[in-house]
Amino acid sequence: MKQNRIRPIAICLFRNGDHILAAEGFDSVKQMQFYRPLGGGVEFGEHSRDALAREIKEELGAEIEDARLLGVIENVFTLEGRPGHEVVFVYDARFTDKSLYERETLIGREDGAGFFTARWVSLAEVQNNGVRLVPNELIGLIHSMRFHEADVDLS
Repeated sequence: MKQNRIRPIAICLFRNGDHILAAEGFDSVKQMQFYRPLGGGVEFGEHSRDALAREIKEELGAEIEDARLLGVIENVFTLEGRPGHEVVFVYDARFTDKSLYERETLIGREDGAGFFTARWVSLAEVQNNGVRLVPNELIGLIHSMRFHEADVDLS
């Protein structure tokens, strides 16, 4: 991440019943685990919806459909002791491959950073502070919006 730069990103709240798909992360300076929905950087001249589709294809090899912008969050944070600043376009979408909803975890690939694990995180875990979801303002947006319902219900 470049210093002193606001980074536009697009992330997706893939839903599976009362769960959302999020990548596991760990801040070694804060000694804190967190989860972040999948997505990544928006390139100059690229629409955030197109960036989201590209990032999901690059990370998981998966196609998405019905992407709908839920809102935009400004995220000022510190990660690994370094300040960060993002403008986050938050989307709702569906995977075209419905079998992805049946997996407990998904392994993704991040350019230059190796592999990551994403799992279906319960919104109840997030609400009860058992799981930290970032950006921090995301939980408020989740409560205020309607989402697509996935074909698979975990209950």
